[in-house]
Amino acid sequence: MTTQLLLVQALNGLQLGILLFLVAAGLTLVFGVMDFINLAHGVQYMLGAYLGAALATATGSFWWGLLLALPAALAAGLLLEVLVFRHLYARDHLSQVLATFGVILFLNEGVKVVWGAAPLQVAIPPLLEGGIEIMPGLQYPLYRVAVLGAGLATGGLLWWLVERTKVGMLVRAGATNAPMVSALGVDINRLFTLVFAFGAMLAGFAGVLAGPIFSVEPGMGDNVLILAFVVIVIGGIGSIRGAFLAALLVGLIDTLGKSLAPDLLRLVLDPSSARQAGAALASMLVYVAMAAILAFRPAGLFPVRAG
Repeated sequence: MTTQLLLVQALNGLQLGILLFLVAAGLTLVFGVMDFINLAHGVQYMLGAYLGAALATATGSFWWGLLLALPAALAAGLLLEVLVFRHLYARDHLSQVLATFGVILFLNEGVKVVWGAAPLQVAIPPLLEGGIEIMPGLQYPLYRVAVLGAGLATGGLLWWLVERTKVGMLVRAGATNAPMVSALGVDINRLFTLVFAFGAMLAGFAGVLAGPIFSVEPGMGDNVLILAFVVIVIGGIGSIRGAFLAALLVGLIDTLGKSLAPDLLRLVLDPSSARQAGAALASMLVYVAMAAILAFRPAGLFPVRAG
């Protein structure tokens, strides 16, 4: 693999990591604060992508689609929270898993009814078409650079909200000891609703950003959800800093593994076998890394401290 290709794949891995962080940030807060296992978080990413694509088509502008999709994704998250999820908070984790899996099936079929089963293509906005030269003779798509920038800016804003505001203080306290926060007079149900809605909006934002890169299709959130769970387990449940760093790590391992594994295996295997074995190995690397990290840090890299 050439240096140029390695650099491109590394940037692709960081971009994937940014999208994973936007999904995992809401998921880790919901899990950490509410002790609620939401398997349907991935469909909120999918809904964001569909809403962004539909609104961009209706308005004729990607930017209007993005701006309108954020409150729409937040409203969809609130609706799901009111209709389904708040009735599961007091239930055991098995009930939560089964119920939210049912939501996945319902919404995956729902988008097929509304938008059809065929993938939707979202055009890159004219302002971000073309590429930027990152080294002599190598251009990288400007839209992907913009995704990196938007993700980093969102991560910085989220850090400020969680670490420097009163609401963020309550969220951090709830992640550490929710019963104590409730006993101090905080409306914990309202806090739960706020966290859930904000997490849904972040996942929807990631879906809108992913639209011009990946195809928008039913079930697109399933693989992202799996990787997002890996991210929060590695980073530490309830930790925004852990989710950010773990997402970048997972994105790099997943992307570089798929690119490098077949090339490395060609040193000892014939090209056909190396390609097949490399694909199989690459799909395992993220989970091998997770197991290795948890062997030394069972609570994740940056666990939330118990009060």
